[in-house]
Amino acid sequence: MKKLKNVLGMLKYNLKALVSFELLYKMITSIIFVPLFLSMFHMTMKVTGYSYLTLENIFSFVLNPITIFMILLLIVFMTFYSLIDISAIILILDSSYHKEKITAKEAFLMAIKSVKKVFHRKNILIAFLVLFLIPFLHLGVSSSFVSTIQIPEFIMDTIRSNTMLFGFYAVVVLLLCILLFRWLYAMHYFILEDKNFKEAREKSSKLSKSHKIKDFLVLLLIQFCTFVLYLIFVFIGILIIFFVHKIFGNTNLVGNLTMTILWIYIALSFLIFTLLSTPISYASISVLFYFHKIQKKEVIKKVSIPHETVKKQNKFFVGFKVAIVLLTITCGTLFTYSILNGKYNFNIEYVRNMEVTAHRGASVLYPENTMAAFRGAKELGADWVELDVQQTKDGTLIVLHDTNLKRTTGVNKNTWEVTYDEVQDLDAGSFFHVDFKGEKIPLLEEVLDYAKNEHVKLNIELKPTGKEVDFEKSVVDTIKKYGMEEECVVTSQVYEVLENVKKYDADIHTVYVMSLAYGDITELTAADHFSIEASNVNQSLVKKVHNAGKELYVWTVNTEENMQKMIELHVDNLITDNITLAKDTITKSKTSNIIQEYIRFIEKNF
Repeated sequence: MKKLKNVLGMLKYNLKALVSFELLYKMITSIIFVPLFLSMFHMTMKVTGYSYLTLENIFSFVLNPITIFMILLLIVFMTFYSLIDISAIILILDSSYHKEKITAKEAFLMAIKSVKKVFHRKNILIAFLVLFLIPFLHLGVSSSFVSTIQIPEFIMDTIRSNTMLFGFYAVVVLLLCILLFRWLYAMHYFILEDKNFKEAREKSSKLSKSHKIKDFLVLLLIQFCTFVLYLIFVFIGILIIFFVHKIFGNTNLVGNLTMTILWIYIALSFLIFTLLSTPISYASISVLFYFHKIQKKEVIKKVSIPHETVKKQNKFFVGFKVAIVLLTITCGTLFTYSILNGKYNFNIEYVRNMEVTAHRGASVLYPENTMAAFRGAKELGADWVELDVQQTKDGTLIVLHDTNLKRTTGVNKNTWEVTYDEVQDLDAGSFFHVDFKGEKIPLLEEVLDYAKNEHVKLNIELKPTGKEVDFEKSVVDTIKKYGMEEECVVTSQVYEVLENVKKYDADIHTVYVMSLAYGDITELTAADHFSIEASNVNQSLVKKVHNAGKELYVWTVNTEENMQKMIELHVDNLITDNITLAKDTITKSKTSNIIQEYIRFIEKNF
């Protein structure tokens, strides 16, 4: 508790400087640097001749000399920008420790001066710490400009399902944690004691020696207390609004006004929490830094503040702040005006009914890509069933995800090496559970026959190996044989497959499956719709796809948090392993909202 009080004291002493700097810096980020970065990126794509990016062309784009130059430039820029943010916070906190007042502009000028040395060869690794190590470990001490790195859900699902991969991942994360806590105080030595980053790392390692676990627990406790305070603050606001609502009745006017005030209150609470999250984290580290230096009897140097120099530049900074505020107001006004004049069409997304696709059938409860999994998906209420199709040596279309049979049947042979006579005797259920022993690899025809009789729509993904003969034609002919053209979509991660489908029959609905999507993907005319990995989906992409008259499928969404995020973005189809959770989350989103849930909770308990 003493350390928590020290953190609060350090924040309070120069609170005005901290809040002013963070607010100004975040405003600069949102209205200048983010648009500037996006413009640079779009310009790079244009110069290199790319109008869109997918997994199929991303490597050629990244290896282009112009792109490499842009990435290096971006790394330098982001490192420099993030270091100014971090340096200013540490300098303000250091002034608080020494009981000296400092202004945001003084901290800003000192930060610029302290980070100029980042270009020295001994300081190169500082980019790794600032842009990767801290954000990757989600410890809340990264610059506001650096968003936390999110590993795509489908990759994490793969890691979690493989014991060896998960073990390797756990070891890597552990090593990164150890490395981070060895370097935890490196930024303080780098900024406050003018050490190069190599010396700062060495000093930090000595300072944190034998304290790493204790320091980790202290930081974790302080961050947890901060988050709890935020929740309490929001809850108190909701409680007050609720009683106001009770007193003045349930008229539409009062109800709407109450909800509006509540949302404003929550938004402001979140803004304050966001502004203070980085300073709180660095204040925690600073308290530990000074505490350990006193313990080890290290000299605590005081950084001199150039008050006189800054005073001469007061007019410039006042003008600068006014310009930023005016620019923010102008941008917000122009955006609002554009909405009112119909430049941005928000309504197109709300008329679509979101559907759920069972990924490889009900693969959480049944062996994937089997008739048992498809029947289970139907029983659980899935709107679509997704399955994978490959071709055997004799041209038979079978339902199987991997090109090799070993994982699901135990036979170490590739699909193009076996005939259907060999495949039909294999056990595709025992790998999942002994109860499904004897479950077979189904034919595409079997699935289509079942789907037709049970009124199930199919998402048929083609998995080409390069060994097929008339692969796309065979699939289309089989679909047409059962008259399922309107109940099926043919999908693939290989765009050429979709082109071949369209050449053979332009009326077949196609979906391009993409792990990565950037730029104007609507130019890919062989795709009627798009299926995109969840971490690549944003509001801009959804609007672009919808305004082109196409639908957006999202895979593989297995957590309620990600499902809710996709619902808020108004995607068209959730591809998931957890059908029940997806259906419940969609239903819940249509019938309630979080504010009403809070109010119902209060009504029951007060």
